[in-house]
Amino acid sequence: MSAVVCYITAPDRDEALKIGRALVEERLVACANVLDGMTSIYRWEGAIQQDSEVVLIAKTRHELSESVIERVRELHSYDCPCVIAWPITAANPDYLQWIEKEAPFRRDMIV
Repeated sequence: MSAVVCYITAPDRDEALKIGRALVEERLVACANVLDGMTSIYRWEGAIQQDSEVVLIAKTRHELSESVIERVRELHSYDCPCVIAWPITAANPDYLQWIEKEAPFRRDMIV
């Protein structure tokens, strides 16, 4: 099993909690962490923007990454939400086993 960390941004804590809870309840991710207090600076539609956002970090199997991305896109209020998956290259083996148990890979879940 290969695992990934999904980095997701949201406009506020409530939306991040809603998305994180849905991903865990649907067993697409094993865990979701919500981190308040981020400031994002970015270019959108030709203008520089600066906004407060919340970071959602989720841990799951690589095989579920596309399903996570699609589900976040369905739940998110942004037109173009940030959803990125980074491979976990080293980790506590017990933690990886826990991810495997809590986010079981099922072919019918693939988008």
